[in-house]
Amino acid sequence: MLSQAQRATILELQSRGVGKREIARLLKISRQSVRHVLKANSSTVPKIERAEKATPFRQQILELLPQCKGNLVRVHEELLAGGADLSYPALTAFCRREGIGHEPVMPAGRYEFSPGEETQHDTSPHEVTIGGRKFKAQTAAATLCDSRMLFFEILPTFQRFDCKVFLTGAARYMNGVTQRVMIDNTHVVVLRGSGRTMEPVPEMAAFAERLGFRFVAHEIGDANRSARVERPFHFIENNFLAGRTFADWEDLNNQARQWCDRVNASYKKHIRAVPRELYAVERPLLKPLPVWLPEIYRLHHRTVDVEGYVSLHTNRYSVPPSFIGRQVEVRETRDHIEIELDARHIVRHRRIATPDQVRVTLPEHRPPRGEGPYKRAPHPEETALLAAAPEIAPYIENLKRHGRKVMALLLRQLLRMLRDYPREAFLGAIEEAGRYGLYDLDRVERMILRRVTREYFRLEPNDD
Repeated sequence: MLSQAQRATILELQSRGVGKREIARLLKISRQSVRHVLKANSSTVPKIERAEKATPFRQQILELLPQCKGNLVRVHEELLAGGADLSYPALTAFCRREGIGHEPVMPAGRYEFSPGEETQHDTSPHEVTIGGRKFKAQTAAATLCDSRMLFFEILPTFQRFDCKVFLTGAARYMNGVTQRVMIDNTHVVVLRGSGRTMEPVPEMAAFAERLGFRFVAHEIGDANRSARVERPFHFIENNFLAGRTFADWEDLNNQARQWCDRVNASYKKHIRAVPRELYAVERPLLKPLPVWLPEIYRLHHRTVDVEGYVSLHTNRYSVPPSFIGRQVEVRETRDHIEIELDARHIVRHRRIATPDQVRVTLPEHRPPRGEGPYKRAPHPEETALLAAAPEIAPYIENLKRHGRKVMALLLRQLLRMLRDYPREAFLGAIEEAGRYGLYDLDRVERMILRRVTREYFRLEPNDD
């Protein structure tokens, strides 16, 4: 169909005496179309008056659409089964023109932010390779809405502790904070409500007050409200993470910060500026950080186990042997684990970010080889036995390992037999018992008695 401008051109050329054939050649249209315009003698595009084939079935289409779960293919099949003579393109065109099954298209809005007004923060799951292992991690990002300065870190988990650590790092990177921080309706920050009625968790509200900002949340379904921070996630996944592997989590986030420095200093086509240059204007309008920012930590209470370790997130950290069995206070910071018995006894370990069931042992918490714990002094009966008959020392050691009674009683019984029976019979029975692994002293005593031929008891020289 010819447009209004084409029709006006045809009429203008005809008024100048240009023939129909020449007009058709110049505008590259058919002569029949030129004749229709000249006959109508108007540049107005005529309206189509013909009725649509789907108009008689409008009510039926409205009833079938929810039954067929919005599938127009099934609606078309049901109409044909009911006797309608209607093509599928005619049905879809009718529904499109009438707005059936389609939400009305609304124009996208635009948000304007003044310098220092808002920071947007959100997280997105990504897969990273660290030390040859693949992890499902959380990418936390923060963006200044005016200058588009970007800061992100990738963490194995994202809880309130991790959120506070990340936002503190972002505030230090930006060297200030904005009036508000826009978040998604995440349970990490939100206590109840959503959008304008959102109430943050008291812990997170106190953290925000200390840094000088407040948390706000966008309405559910209003994803465009956080577009400033949502946009970089695709860039991070397909640029920063593409083809990169990392030695550990610290190496990953060090490379992430270097990447942020490079990206913030490069020209952005969609804003036609360099974020670092826009940040130079926004920087004086940010709220300054407090003079002193205490380190974010998470507090735990543990009892030191019998091996001298404290368990935290399946990982075990060593402490001095004097801590065994005692209650300790564990402070978990971003990079370290501090185990405190009292003000004078504090142990510091490097924090393991993932729960890998790893033992971390400091050398000073374990004595050198050969200098183990103090061994208990031998029983007096054992000392007397070794002094009177040193040759039975191997049997005594095996008796300690295999004896079924209290060791003190066994040693006392063995000493009695040495004193009561002849030495040759006693030593012979002990040698035979050791050879066959016999450690039942009652049977050993019967073996001694079988060896006694003349004297039943051993008499001391001074006996009468």
